[in-house]
Amino acid sequence: MTLKLLYFAHLREALGTGGEDLAVPAHVTDVRTLRAHLAARGGTWKILEESQNLRTAVNQQMAGQDSLIAAGDEVAFFPPVTGG
Repeated sequence: MTLKLLYFAHLREALGTGGEDLAVPAHVTDVRTLRAHLAARGGTWKILEESQNLRTAVNQQMAGQDSLIAAGDEVAFFPPVTGG
């Protein structure tokens, strides 16, 4: 299945991209396994699995680690945001 992935704030800087369309293997069915799949790229990509405070949205709705993903979904990763 193919997903649209978006990376915001320091993730965009660290990963060198703001997003990508990515075909993922069939076993990638939730946010947790997607993060592990991306982290397996090695190097800076490990931040997606190691960061405890990383937030995720699936189709512009906040999502937890166990949230399911499906073909065509938009998955965004971003750090917690503070405002003032």
